[in-house]
Amino acid sequence: MLVDFFSAVRAAGVPATIRELLDLINALDKRLVFASIKDFYHLSRLVLVKDERHYDKFDRAFTAYFKGIESLDLSIDDLNIPEDWLNNALKRSFSDEEMAQVQAQGDLNELLEKFQQRLKEQQERHQGGNKWIGTGGTSPFGAFGFNPQGFRIGQGMSRHRRAIKVWEERHFQDLDDQRALDVRQFQVALQRLRIFARHGAEDILDLDATIAATAKNAGYLDLKMTRERHNAAKVLLLFDVGGSMDDHVAFCESLFTAARSEFKHLAHYYFHNCLYESVWQDNARRWQERIPTSDLLHRYGSDWRVIIVGDAMMSPFEIAYAGGSVEHMNEEPGAVWLKRLTDHFDHLVWLNPADQRYWPYTQSVAMIQQLIDERMYPLTVAGIDEAMRALT
Repeated sequence: MLVDFFSAVRAAGVPATIRELLDLINALDKRLVFASIKDFYHLSRLVLVKDERHYDKFDRAFTAYFKGIESLDLSIDDLNIPEDWLNNALKRSFSDEEMAQVQAQGDLNELLEKFQQRLKEQQERHQGGNKWIGTGGTSPFGAFGFNPQGFRIGQGMSRHRRAIKVWEERHFQDLDDQRALDVRQFQVALQRLRIFARHGAEDILDLDATIAATAKNAGYLDLKMTRERHNAAKVLLLFDVGGSMDDHVAFCESLFTAARSEFKHLAHYYFHNCLYESVWQDNARRWQERIPTSDLLHRYGSDWRVIIVGDAMMSPFEIAYAGGSVEHMNEEPGAVWLKRLTDHFDHLVWLNPADQRYWPYTQSVAMIQQLIDERMYPLTVAGIDEAMRALT
């Protein structure tokens, strides 16, 4: 198996050598990782890739070879689901009536218990059913089906945006701050947030003061200088990335570009769906270089203006439950971290790129709005304009 994987990595353009393959085999023999595809991913990349320029090539080869199936840290000892159980053989579309008839099945802990039980009991492939791990059905476990509270396994993409846990290697992309689309419009809207202050050397001619001083000096020129005036607003941008936010990348990049040009004091971080105990600044290294969210509360004073950008569309479990994140077992609910942010920062708004007409019909949006004291605005020029007024 490792030889085939090594060949796939080499074929993708990663200059790995036989020496590195032997090192990887030796590491596995010493059981540095065991029964975790995610741990194997990090170990194999560490051993086989010696230059960060080849990370993307390695990721593509790894994803293609292992087909994106991975186990998440859910305290399940062995997630070994045969590949054919998740093969999308049944091309099924669900009508609105069929989806309305599917009921949610308990809270997160109950679903985790049921999932572990299915792993122990299931012996064969299932499709179109409502209980077992499979495809094309209404079971809460599997791929290419529908359930209002489901575990998505190996599907590779979101379809109904309702999954409460996801089993697959997921790659997010940093926002490009060089986008030109609608940037000028966003800049104009962001200009509402201007807190001017003068600082630096006195090297700017103060024309009004010069005229007044010259007049008092019987017409003899008396130059008066002043410090340059800058926008002193300090802005902390928090971007939701991946999943349903992929639909809104263009708007977010335009906002990011505008903010970069408008604010001298700007810091940005990424999160996925809801804020938890850590954030990151580089999506390619989001599992290796996490930044504790508590650091943001210590690093940035309460006078910083916080702008959170996200569609707020997720399972309510992700907000209200410990362990509710789709990607990891968070020890505290997202609601706790949102409350800490709103308590620490005097000025905070949430910009939502999703169509505002659908907000009232999405439970998670209503929950977020309540947690941030109804300070959610649409990611439109008018919405940003209104949000900037709220931040001043």
